[in-house]
Formats: sequence, C-alpha cells, structure tokens
Amino acid sequence: MKYILVTGGVISGIGKGIIASSVGTILKSCGLHVTAIKIDPYINIDAGTFSPYEHGEVFVLDDGGEVDLDLGNYERFLDIRLTKDNNLTTGKIYQSVINKERRGDYLGKTVQVVPHITDAIQEWVMRQAKVPVDDDDVEPQVCVIELGGTVGDIESMPFIEAFRQFQFKVKRENFCNIHVSMVPQPSATGEQKTKPTQNSVRELRGLGLSPDLVMCRCSTPLDNSVKEKISMFCHVEPEQVICVHDVSSIYRVPLLLEDQGVVGYFCRRLNLPIETRPRKMLAKWKEMSDRSDRLLEQCSIALVGKYTKFSDSYASVIKALEHSALAISHKLEVKYIDSADLEAGMLQEDPVKYHEAWQKLCSADGILVPGGFGVRGTEGKIQAISWARKQKKPFLGVCLGMQLAVCEFARNMLDWKGVTLVIDMPEHNPGQMGGTMRLGKRRTIFKTKNSILRKLYGDVDYVEERHRHRFEVNPELKQHFEEKGFHFVGQDVEGERMEVIELLDHPYFVGVQYHPEFTSRPIKPSPPYLGLLLAAAGGLPAYLQKGCRLSPRETYSDRSGSSSPDSEIADFKLCSLAQE
Repeated sequence: MKYILVTGGVISGIGKGIIASSVGTILKSCGLHVTAIKIDPYINIDAGTFSPYEHGEVFVLDDGGEVDLDLGNYERFLDIRLTKDNNLTTGKIYQSVINKERRGDYLGKTVQVVPHITDAIQEWVMRQAKVPVDDDDVEPQVCVIELGGTVGDIESMPFIEAFRQFQFKVKRENFCNIHVSMVPQPSATGEQKTKPTQNSVRELRGLGLSPDLVMCRCSTPLDNSVKEKISMFCHVEPEQVICVHDVSSIYRVPLLLEDQGVVGYFCRRLNLPIETRPRKMLAKWKEMSDRSDRLLEQCSIALVGKYTKFSDSYASVIKALEHSALAISHKLEVKYIDSADLEAGMLQEDPVKYHEAWQKLCSADGILVPGGFGVRGTEGKIQAISWARKQKKPFLGVCLGMQLAVCEFARNMLDWKGVTLVIDMPEHNPGQMGGTMRLGKRRTIFKTKNSILRKLYGDVDYVEERHRHRFEVNPELKQHFEEKGFHFVGQDVEGERMEVIELLDHPYFVGVQYHPEFTSRPIKPSPPYLGLLLAAAGGLPAYLQKGCRLSPRETYSDRSGSSSPDSEIADFKLCSLAQE
C-alpha cells in the first residue's frame, strides 16, 4: 500500500480537497486502484450536527455516514463509493480509545496521547486503506489522506505526530507528503510572495514531516525565480514545487498536475507499477474541461434556500446542476435566493430586498428548493413552489423541498388548513440529535410506468439513492392528492413512505424525498437534476420523445449492461444536437 498525505498551510480552505481528489484522479487514470481518507481534527464524532455555515454541506454516504463535503469531491472525481470510516475525526479516535480503556484493553497502563492515540490513528488509516471502494471489490493500491485544518493548529498535533511515526513504520518508499501552501500576490506590488510558504514548510519540518511536493496555490502561474526561491528555502528540488494557479474549471486541476510531471515523480518516489500507455481517463477530463469553456447558451436556475450566503452549504447541489448543464451543453447560472426574502414580512421590513428576490425568481428558467432543517424560511419556499406550479416553471424539490410541495398543494388546491401532512419517523429519537435520521442508501420503487422521472432513470423498476431526513409525508392522505393530479409515483419497498411526487399537466414538477445530488458524477449526471435542466432549457419533451436513454446509474447497477463514460458523452452530444 502506498500512502500520500496531503497537508495544508497558511490558511484553511486553500483547496486541499480538490488537490487530493486530483492526485487520486491522475493515479487512477494510470490504472491504479485508489482510495481516500479525510481527517478532520474537530472533536465532533461526525459532521451530522453541523450548521452548513460551519463547514459547508453535510455529505451522506451509502452506509448513512454523515461526513465532510470533501468526501463528496473524492467520490465525484474518483467515481468511488466510500464509507463513514473514510472520515476520521478526533472525536472518533478518542471515543475508540476510551472504549478500549473501559474494556480493560490497556491492562492498567496510563493511557496517553503518545503512544495510544497516535497508534489508534495509524491503525485506523492502515485498516481503512484496505477497504475496496470500486465496483470490482479490488483492494486499493494507493491511499490519499487529507489532513484538515492547517499545520500548527493545536487540534491537529496528534495527527501530525502519528504520521511522523507512520512514515518509518511503512517505510520511505511507501509514504510521501504533499504540502499545499499559498503564494499571495498583493495588488500593491503585484509580486508573488514566498514567505508564508517558507514559514509553513519550516513549521511542518519542525514537527518531523518533510514535504516531497510543495503545491503552491496562487492566482497566476508561478515565475521560475519564485519556484527556485521556494525550492531553496523549503529543502526540495525545483521540479518538486508545483504551481496550482486559479483555473476556469476544477476539472482542469488534474490536467494541471499531470502537465507538471506529478505522475512521473510519484512513479519514481513510490515505485508505482504505472502503465505507460496513453491515459484515456485524463482525455475524458480534458474533453470535459474544453466543453465547459466553450459553452455559449445559458440556463438559469433559482436556488431557493436558507443558507445561500455560503455556496459550500449546497456544494453537491451546485455540482449536480453543473454536471447536468454540461451534459446538455449549457452554461449554468445559479441565482441564489434567501427564502426569507420572498416572505410577506420582508415587504414591510426591506421592500428592495423583497422585490429583488422576486425578480430573481421570476426571471429564472427553473426553480430548485433543496433540503434544509428548521422552520425559518419555509414560508418563502412555499411561495416559490406555488409560483412554479401556477406559472408552469420547471421545478425540483429535494427532501424538505418535496415535503413543502405537498404542503403547498394541500393548502392551495385542496384548501386544507391545520392538517398534519408531514410526520415524525420511527428512526427519529428526539432526545438525541446525532445520527438519528433515516440515513444512507435506500430503495425507491416506481409505482407507475408513465412517470417522467422513471423515464429519465432509464425506465427502471427501482432506484437506490441516499436519504437524510427526520420527517416524512403522511401516507394516509395520498388518495386526496392523486384525485387532483398530484401523484406519488415512487415509494419505499414497504409502500409506506412517499419518495417521489409528480404533478400532471406541468412541464416538470418533481419532488424527491432522497438526495440525488450525492450520487451525481461529472459524466453521469443525476436524472432528477438532468430533467430540471432539460425542462428549463426547453429540451425535455424532444428528449423523452426520441427515447434518449440516459444511464447515469449504470456504473452502480449490476442489472444493466454498463456503457462507457465516453459513449455517454457521445450520447449527450447527440441529444443536445437533436434538441437544437
């Protein structure tokens, strides 16, 4: 097993997740099996109870693990399926060590950070690195480990110490360290400054880890003189200084690293059994990046939520929209609307904000109401859903968005007041918040043959998608809705939980209880999001009529005859040409 540790310096949020994902992508393109682990030094057991303003969205895995959004990047870039143990936190490590101590596993010894906590970290990494993450169930050959936060933080010290020991345990030829640093360029002088990187590397080396590659985040490509200066002061060769400047699309980052000889370096440094043939997978990324840059037609989607001030709160939703927009050859414009701004109270409080929000909503080609928690802003979301239904604007409701679509229809079409439409689920334990929702991959059965969503999924009988919800639509009221053309076309295996809604006589009015964005991939967009973009761009009827069978889930399904990503790109191109 080869281990690649990615650390960060100077500031947090510097792009370690994208760089770790890109390193994994270029190694996977060489025929290696790659897995990834994200280490978060906070004491929380998992990310499930975070506000989206703290660390961005909570990403959900097949096994129900609520994890950091970087694991979403790993899954999307590497097209793998991770488990909750691929996200390691201080809380998980201390909990496991304390449980061992209570069982008497340490035989009366004093339990300390070194060696007990550091040993537990190393054992966890070595155990998890061997878990297969690809569909073929082959044990990975390379494990990319991202250490969250910045070097020098008090909370990450036990992890740095653990990896200092780890490099000797697994031997030098099986371990290397990438340090991601920042090279600022003050506008006053326009000169690229190396001092933050020098200090960051010095601190890391002082803690016992010497970086093999220094990846410099900067706004423009690094000058050769700057590279040489970093090389001189950071104890690395000039070719070990890698420039990761701002690019038009994150899909270009793997290409950027490959162009600078990163694969060749790993091959020499880690004795990797790399194939020398042309790398087809990277050709796919290049084509995708080029297509992304060439897009001319635009499609706008209004995202009506309550965490719109921080785009990472909806990271997977935005990515799913981007994947779908790219598939139909349109440039995506996301109009962020704080749902509270659409409410009547805002008209009194701040009329300008109220009218601006409604102007954004009315001018969008499609409307998306994503998941969320709590009462704040729900009235504004209901207003947006009502407008989408009446004006026949393409609409997708996800999780809470689907539940509110049911509430809006009951209020305005069935004239119900005070009826309990959304109820608690047995999984929900009100006494404890963490990990008590309906989480992870669940099966949804389509109950009708003529559902739009069923056709978009490839006319399958069922789909398996990831869930994260505490409440559900009351199944006893289903008949009243269906009499008015509001159909529950998808249900769970037992037929007790309402999973998918569709409205008749509407271009695209769909709600799903699950979160399809978590399984969207750049080359295999999520069908509910693809349907929204197609409807917003005016191409859905022609698309369905021509029977353009998409296969976004075929990579994950043993039932279907899998098609290659390249043929899917060709299919998408043909479809978009057919629409034009």
